[in-house]
Amino acid sequence: MAAPRRRVLSGEVVSNKMDKTIVVRVGRRRLHRLYKKYVNVSRKLKAHDPNNECAIGDTVRVVESRPLSREKRWRLLEIVQRAD
Repeated sequence: MAAPRRRVLSGEVVSNKMDKTIVVRVGRRRLHRLYKKYVNVSRKLKAHDPNNECAIGDTVRVVESRPLSREKRWRLLEIVQRAD
């Protein structure tokens, strides 16, 4: 039996003040049920950054993992683009 596929999301780093932890804002566009217009919906998740290499504004990819702390359920996979 194969291991389950892990979700991979991409987003922007909005905070790196914690030690070995980043906060990533992941956004997507959703169709509003009543008004039938697209709305930007986002959520923030905490991800494990073992080397403290991310800066605010970086675009990153995170992968789902086992619980690492009370709120941390994601790990940094790669930095797609550095902030200027």
